[in-house]
Amino acid sequence: MAQEQTYNFLCRPRRHSATNWDMNYEQITICALLGVILAFFVWGRWRYDLVAFAALLGAVVLGVVPAGEAFLGFGHPAVITVASVLVISRTLAGSGLIDALTERMGPVAERHPGMHVGLLGGIGGVLSAFMNNVGALALLMPVAMKSSRKAKRSPSLILMPLAFASILGGLVTLIGTPPNIIIATFRTDVAGEPFGMFDFAPVGGPVALVGFAFVALVGWRLIPWARRRRAEDSELFDIADYVTELRVGEGSSLVGKGMRGTSTAFEDADAEVVGVIRGEVRFHSATWRGRIRADDVLVVEAAPEGIDKVVSALELELVGAGTDVSEDLHTDEVVLVEAVVNSGGMIENRTAGGVRLRSRFGINLLAVSREGAARRSRLRTMQFRAGDVLLLQGPVDQINASLSQLGCLPLAERGVKIGEPERAWASVAVFAIAIICTSFGLLTAPIALGLAAVAMLGMRAISMREAYDAVNWPVIVLLGAMIPIGGALETTGTTQLIAASILDIGAGLSPVVVLIVVLVVTMTLSDIVNNAATAVIMAPISVSLAVSLGVNPDAFLMAVAIGASCAFLTPIGHQNNTLVMGPGGYHFGDYWRMGLPLEIIIVAVAVPMILLVWPL
Repeated sequence: MAQEQTYNFLCRPRRHSATNWDMNYEQITICALLGVILAFFVWGRWRYDLVAFAALLGAVVLGVVPAGEAFLGFGHPAVITVASVLVISRTLAGSGLIDALTERMGPVAERHPGMHVGLLGGIGGVLSAFMNNVGALALLMPVAMKSSRKAKRSPSLILMPLAFASILGGLVTLIGTPPNIIIATFRTDVAGEPFGMFDFAPVGGPVALVGFAFVALVGWRLIPWARRRRAEDSELFDIADYVTELRVGEGSSLVGKGMRGTSTAFEDADAEVVGVIRGEVRFHSATWRGRIRADDVLVVEAAPEGIDKVVSALELELVGAGTDVSEDLHTDEVVLVEAVVNSGGMIENRTAGGVRLRSRFGINLLAVSREGAARRSRLRTMQFRAGDVLLLQGPVDQINASLSQLGCLPLAERGVKIGEPERAWASVAVFAIAIICTSFGLLTAPIALGLAAVAMLGMRAISMREAYDAVNWPVIVLLGAMIPIGGALETTGTTQLIAASILDIGAGLSPVVVLIVVLVVTMTLSDIVNNAATAVIMAPISVSLAVSLGVNPDAFLMAVAIGASCAFLTPIGHQNNTLVMGPGGYHFGDYWRMGLPLEIIIVAVAVPMILLVWPL
């Protein structure tokens, strides 16, 4: 596996050279810019793709990135590979094969929490080795929620271990996680040859196996007791207590108003009109275009105090409440869906009014759960965060497409896709051929995986709209913008400056200690910054350190690959951690309880394996 390579890292063109702390304008500028980027990433007020793109434009204006090279990152092989993997992952997810597999695990999972975590986590780990690990988690979250309720077990016991297991599985292959793809293509720049499909497996495999064993046997027991006993036999939202039927009186000010005016009248009471009943016919409020008449019945979702407020003010009569009324919220045409806000989705950091949930998407927002606590007040002006769980009502035939456009993942179990088994197996065969071609060097990863994605589109295993929806565009923009900035770290000589400074501070340290420092620093940075951005920043610095020490840069690149993907201390370090925060009812400080010992174990396993497989 470890083979002699001629690294041309020090021979690449640079506009300036530097030694120790003697910094020139370009080096000061790129360091300051990088500091600003990291500060905004940690702050989280602005989306990371916007921050990265603005930083790229700033780098051009400040003269550290040539204008002619500013947008070359969007055509970088790593960007094409990530996009192709996302399309392939969506195709495999929609095949129904995975649903059929997980459907059979129910009776076994109900026996013990450890077996439940082991089964779901094992499936998630295997899936994430060959598809995007966020996609693998999205597939299994509904299964985890349903199986937890069936076993009368809190979903918080299962979701965080499942998220961690799917992250660990991504360490094994080139395509399991974006940092691996970035590291592999970066190696092409400095050594002339990328890492192969399974070059990560000798280190990533043992790390994943030991980490998964810890999660399944010990880790789930470290989840705080308050979270473990939460909602063991209840739903995230007890909707029946908040649904009421109100009859419109002859003298009501609502008579003659359309749905917009009616909804406005209920806003002050934090109430939501979700349906209209006229005679025996029920209408979904988001698609109804009529006028309110006397004797119409409004289906309203609100807290009891809100109902009391509108009944007297609008001359309404209470005619029903509770479980019987809540059944009006889902019919053959209308469905209730719990969905989690995805990081980087269109709806993140926006409000229901801002995205026009009702008028544009035909969806009613009934409640929001944040860190396990349901909220029903001021929903129209509430700013959504990644990890929030939304209770939504919408037309059956439109809800899935609307959720995809909004950037939300449904927590209701999907049915198995019936009627196209040949197409599903054909997609798996196409993907397997792409893996084989990449593994044996017949085609590069971007070409092989790109061809696989095109073949799946040609077979109509996925539609063009689904393919475009599958691509995580914020990540694509982040990569396209950060790659030129990462290149500027090299061309300005900043990576050599940083490497020399680290070596000066740790004078006399052995290369093994420096390798451990690189791994730990990368892990720490990945806990607060997007893992793809972490890989872009740390890859050139690690190679510069290795070259300065006169040791094998492959070992340092592998340390960065492991460290960038292993973000377990916070909910913001990895998208999978964010996705389970709301459904699991976790708090920010819950992650380190299982994540800290897991990261210590990873360092203890990864370092010896790196030294064995990629000797210094």
